[in-house]
Amino acid sequence: MMVAPRNLRSAAVLGIPLTWVLLTLVIPVGVLLAHSFFIVQFPTFKPAFVFDSYKEIASDPQYFQVIVRTLKIALVTAISALLVAYPLAYFLAIKVKSHTLRTTLYFLIILPLWVSYLLRAYVWKTILGQEGILNSFLMYTGIISEPSSLFLYNQFSMVITLTYIFIPFMAMPIYAALEKIPHGLLEASSDLGMSPMQTFRHVTLPLSMPGVVAGVTFTICLTSGDFVAAFLVGGPSSTMVASTIQSQFGASLNWPLGAALSVIMFLFVLALISLSDRFETKAQGATS
Repeated sequence: MMVAPRNLRSAAVLGIPLTWVLLTLVIPVGVLLAHSFFIVQFPTFKPAFVFDSYKEIASDPQYFQVIVRTLKIALVTAISALLVAYPLAYFLAIKVKSHTLRTTLYFLIILPLWVSYLLRAYVWKTILGQEGILNSFLMYTGIISEPSSLFLYNQFSMVITLTYIFIPFMAMPIYAALEKIPHGLLEASSDLGMSPMQTFRHVTLPLSMPGVVAGVTFTICLTSGDFVAAFLVGGPSSTMVASTIQSQFGASLNWPLGAALSVIMFLFVLALISLSDRFETKAQGATS
């Protein structure tokens, strides 16, 4: 008599999240994929099963350049964020012994996530602008005699801004991985005569690689889909795929082309996540 209610509860427990995934992920992606095969009949679009948008992307070198530029900026941003976030997470997880201090510092790392994304990006426009803090400091110290425009509206300003924005997403998984390392392993390494650098190379770094892989994956995926920073601090040489997609769905009114670019980036993200998962699995297996 209790089988039916249990099955009903199980169906409800599974059905609610599955329905949510279906409505918010599967159906929208399906609609996006369908639109990538449409043809443009201004001012609207006509359903069809043609590869015109994909052929245009493949034949026009400017789209290839935008995709390559996006991946380059995403990779440089991930490396920059890693160089900042790893020492920060290492100090927090390994060196800080006080639980209260560790909690406070961790809170400070994730605190920027509570601030508007637009505001965090706009702050760097203020810092790097001709009348910003950086130019003012350089003029005050006599390094330059007049405000410079070299710090804004280029790929350098894009990387700086995106690195600042996505450092929490890099630091959190690295901190989680470092925190799981038993302190007994580090003490045993020291007792066996290893120097701190050798302990880091042979114990700490390998065991923290799953967190590094997760952080790099997060940063690359999030950077690849960003268009706000490109609009605020980027220039003509910093146009990214997300900006191009936004313009196709907006001013250009070419939804099929925008959908095709979106599908390509979606497949790239899926491939990156799959590769990251396999690499993380191997890293865990090698250190177990």
